This record gives sequence, C-alpha cells and structure tokens, in this order.
Amino acid sequence: MRSSRLLSILLLLQTRRQLTARELADELEVSLRTIYRDVEALAAAGVPVYADQGRAGGYRLVEGYRTRLTGLTEQEAAALFLVGMPGAAAALGLTAETSAAELKLLAALAPDQRDRAGRLKNRFHLDLPAWYQEAETSPQLSAVADAVLHDRRIKVRYRRWEEPREVERILEPYGLVLKNGSWYVVASTPGGLRTYRVSNILDLTPTDEVFERDEGFELQQFWRDHLEGFDQVRYTAEAVVRVSARLAAKMYDVSYPALVKAVAAAEPDADGSVVVTIPIESIPNAAASLCRFGDTVEVLEPAELRAELASLGRTLSVLYS
Repeated sequence: MRSSRLLSILLLLQTRRQLTARELADELEVSLRTIYRDVEALAAAGVPVYADQGRAGGYRLVEGYRTRLTGLTEQEAAALFLVGMPGAAAALGLTAETSAAELKLLAALAPDQRDRAGRLKNRFHLDLPAWYQEAETSPQLSAVADAVLHDRRIKVRYRRWEEPREVERILEPYGLVLKNGSWYVVASTPGGLRTYRVSNILDLTPTDEVFERDEGFELQQFWRDHLEGFDQVRYTAEAVVRVSARLAAKMYDVSYPALVKAVAAAEPDADGSVVVTIPIESIPNAAASLCRFGDTVEVLEPAELRAELASLGRTLSVLYS
C-alpha cells in the first residue's frame, strides 16, 4: 500500500539520514519513478524532505525533524532490541513485519541512541534450542499462527505417543508457545484446554469458523500452570542416590537438572560424596538415565531401581562380552 510505503520512506530517511533514490527503490523493491512520486507526495504533505545534488547527494530530512508516529520512547525502543527473536518471527511468517517494526524502533531513537541500540543488537543474542538439539521444523506453524491470530478453528491430523498414534481433532487455537526450539499450540477442545506439539501435526485444514475465546484466558499463566502440572504428573516417585566425590566435583558439566539441583543443595560427606534424593518418572526411565553415570552414581533406594540397573548391567555384559 502506498501509505505504508510513504511511512517507510519517512522512517528510512529519519534513521539513515540520507539515501539516494536508487537506494530507496532497492530497499522498498519499487521503481525509481515510484520513489520520485512518493517523495513529491511527502513534500506536498508538509514533510520537510529535500534532495542534495551532486555525486554524494541524496534525499534528506531537514536537520532536527523527527516524526513521532511510532509512539515509543527512546528507552522503550532501545530495550526492545534485547527481546527480538528473528528466528521465531521467520518461523511464524512475520519476517517482513519484524523488519518494519525494527525500522520503527530505530526511528524512535535519537541519533546518539541509535548507536547504543546497534550495540545492544550485536552484543546480545537469544538462541532458544538446547545444546545438541536442532530447532524443530514445523511445516504447519504458519497456518496455526494465522488461526491463532484470527480466532479460527482448524482441523488437524495429529501424531501422539499413545495408541491410536494418529488421531483427528478440531481445535480452537488460543496461543503458541516456543519452548527449547519446539512450538506448542494451546487449544480449546471438547475436553477442555490441551497442549499440542506443532511438529506432530501431520495435516491441517483451515476453516472459516470463528470461535469465541474465553476472555479470562492468559497464555503466560496457563503455560506456568501447565509446566507445574506436567512435573507433578511426570515425576511419580523418588530415588535416593550417592554421587561420588569425582562426579560431585564437576556437576557443572552434568546434563541432569534434578541431580545437579539436589547436589548443589546438599552437604558432602567426609569422603566428598553426596547422598541426595531426586524425583524420577518411572523405574525404567530412571535406570536408563542413571546408567550413563556408571559407578559415579549408586542408587540406594528403591530396591526396584537397583534391580533394574543390575539387570541392565547383566544384559550389557552379555552383549559386549
């Protein structure tokens, strides 16, 4: 739209001080003739834009002129550079909108503050996926995001962990959450609010059916409650383990949050070892997780977990003997 393009020209000139007609045309992907007409329209509307002639010339705004169309203070605009997520925006199909928003943020800053904003952008970066994991590819993400924004129902074919593995659902998507590189959609169903992993959506059919969301719903609060409830369901028992002094001394390298947290809060014995209690999901799961520590972690209780580890050890011994 022309109005959007005129605003972009104004903000570009305010941010970069001087640009040639060719640079503006390339930035906005339009012809030179279009730029000439747009600049004339800005001038006719009272914007103090003029052209410097010569080899180093270009379009400029009168010194000191600043638009306040963004409605942001300098401090607010500078702070927002710390929370940008270009990867997430691209996944949601909002790359162009993100670029436009960044331009408006820059335009809200005084010249001396733009340098500071640039330093913030180049010195702080948010990388969401955990180590040793790639961000998930979710082909249906942009369609889910569109349904979330417009309150429209979607029909999905979903792959879950229990039988039957593939099910069909009609969802009313309330919101999207990005967790460790994986996207989850919170949706209303006949059974209440549920959470679905977007990468597990095999097929998606948009509908024209608009739903009314619960006005009291708050995505952040729902997600906090969901995580708390998930941990309560996931951890079904506890185990008492002795961590050797050798492992306790390098817990900062261990990728086992529950064990790291427990050891950090415990007092070591005289020999440097630490006895702690940790939550576990199940006997087989705990055995698989703890066996990687070899003889540096000894399970003291429960007896069922000790037996499971002993059985696992015998199986491995037969396999590799």
